[in-house]
Amino acid sequence: MTELAQATRRVLLPAGKTVARRVMPHSMYRRYRQRKIASLVANYTPHSVTHTYAGHSLHIMLADPLAEGWYDRDWPQMGVTAFLRDRHVLVPGARVFDFGAHQAVVALILAREVGERGHVLAIEAEPHNARIGGENKALNSAENLTVMHAAGAATQGTISFAEGLNGRIDERGSTGNIDVPAVTIDGLVDQHGTPDLVFIDVEGYEGQVLRGAGRTLANTSTSFLVEVHESLAAYGGNPQQIADCFLGFDRYVAVGEGESFIALKGSLPEGRFFLVAISSRHQDR
Repeated sequence: MTELAQATRRVLLPAGKTVARRVMPHSMYRRYRQRKIASLVANYTPHSVTHTYAGHSLHIMLADPLAEGWYDRDWPQMGVTAFLRDRHVLVPGARVFDFGAHQAVVALILAREVGERGHVLAIEAEPHNARIGGENKALNSAENLTVMHAAGAATQGTISFAEGLNGRIDERGSTGNIDVPAVTIDGLVDQHGTPDLVFIDVEGYEGQVLRGAGRTLANTSTSFLVEVHESLAAYGGNPQQIADCFLGFDRYVAVGEGESFIALKGSLPEGRFFLVAISSRHQDR
């Protein structure tokens, strides 16, 4: 069966609605998507807003419709930050890596949590989002935050990325995509030092990012928060493989952003969930 005879693709419209379209060849669809995203950004009037995000007042640049929907409102306290604080992971002076940082709003929250003596490295593959993340850093004079345009991966080099307001790694081909720098957790440790905490939210690519963290997983010093996505299977992974990366850690799961974390015992939750793995160093505090 040719690509033209396959089902449909769903395309995001400015109003947040979707329409089913007849499938076009994958390379053509990539080019169409690039033009669509460029149009959405070009036709949006950027402006800054100030809201309270998880207890922190931040100035945020809204530069596209998706960012407006996500960030143009106050955020309640984030249960995961309190959970990590209580376990002496997210503390003043901590070093944090944030993979899939989007426009660095969560990274800014983390930067406030770790304070001037700490540091947050925010890694984002989508060029538009990384650029706005840099603007958000400047708006908040966040000297303890670094925004890096790159994608987390199993090996260092370059990787094919499908652009979008919330883009993704595309391993099926490169035509119509862009190449972005690929970095590994272990490689970043060599450059920036061992983190106390690694956040991973990479739309199903989390298994590949963890493959690039062999030395860091073995160091007993770094704790992890992983958003485990249903789309793992598209990259050859499954949730159990993610959980098994953290044997020897204290593991906790939550099925929603507002849900409490509970110790992982028995089977994993179905669908998307959050997995926290506390290292032995933090367990001993």
